[in-house]
Amino acid sequence: MTSALICRGPGNALEVVEVSLGPVGEDEVRVRVAAAGVCHSDLSMINGTVTPAFPLVLGHEAAGVVAEVGSAVRRVGVGDHVVLNWAPACRQCWFCLRGEPWLCATNAGVASRPRGRLADGTPLHAMVGVGALAEEVIVGERAVIALPPELPLTDAALIGCAVLTGFGAVRHTAAVAAADSVAVVGLGGVGLSVLSAARMAGAGPIIAIDSSPAKADLAYALGASEFVVSDATSVRQIRGLTEGRGVDHAFECVGRSVTISLAYKATRRGGNCIVVGMGRSDDLVSLSALEIFHFARTLTASVYGSSDPDVDVPDLVASALSGELDLRTLVSHRISLAEVPVAFERMAAGQGARSLVVL
Repeated sequence: MTSALICRGPGNALEVVEVSLGPVGEDEVRVRVAAAGVCHSDLSMINGTVTPAFPLVLGHEAAGVVAEVGSAVRRVGVGDHVVLNWAPACRQCWFCLRGEPWLCATNAGVASRPRGRLADGTPLHAMVGVGALAEEVIVGERAVIALPPELPLTDAALIGCAVLTGFGAVRHTAAVAAADSVAVVGLGGVGLSVLSAARMAGAGPIIAIDSSPAKADLAYALGASEFVVSDATSVRQIRGLTEGRGVDHAFECVGRSVTISLAYKATRRGGNCIVVGMGRSDDLVSLSALEIFHFARTLTASVYGSSDPDVDVPDLVASALSGELDLRTLVSHRISLAEVPVAFERMAAGQGARSLVVL
């Protein structure tokens, strides 16, 4: 048995309960979780944005230590430090063979997978097959990536989602180059990671946009050169900072039609608007046929940062160990499993950066 944070259904209170994950399969790994980030995607599982199966163990962004491996596992061994990959590529489907593992068909649309039982025998599900807001997880061996022991697990936890998504959006989806202008709408863990990646790419100006003025200092610390409060004047302000043109690349990191529209309108003619946030299916974005033609902007999404975690995670780890990548500033609160509901309240209020559950 292991402690885990579960939700029994939409609108239900979150509970820390004892669960049984079952035995480790021949190609599976049991990981003792050391730290797990609280992501907006976790909230999306219980607020109606996504429709997983319940009861559900929340969480997908974490790092820990391998406690047990199946007989066929060769990727890691007991005692290894690992980061979890919530979208492991099969390497065999049409998308993987085209070099697009972030679109792997085996993971497309997966909100939850069966895994274990509650103490009363009720079947349990794990968020995106991980369920990382728990003392332990069992995942397939492709879902773990080994880490060097010198990188603290509390630093590494966010690499598997927020950091990889943000950096991938900048490096892969948008291919931001030195001196490109960048706007980042929404300063949660992913948006802050986009800021860091833009700074490392040599972009400028880097304009951070958020509804909370309290995020300004954090934005500047992670690479922003300008901060704009999100309101009806935001687009005009962004254009004023870019000689009237708008930015080369605008990253929307919220997942709402209103912020997608803001990012799109803040993009220059011929520029790129990249939607990184995951929104609701009934929240529609409206564009006129004329503006699509006239502005010649590219509107695209960045799924998991268009990244290959097996390649990109080691690169990010190297940057963290060299001091180039600041992971600790992304964490504003260190909490327990029982404090996750309060972390969701802070998230909804736009307060702080990432909350990190330390086990």
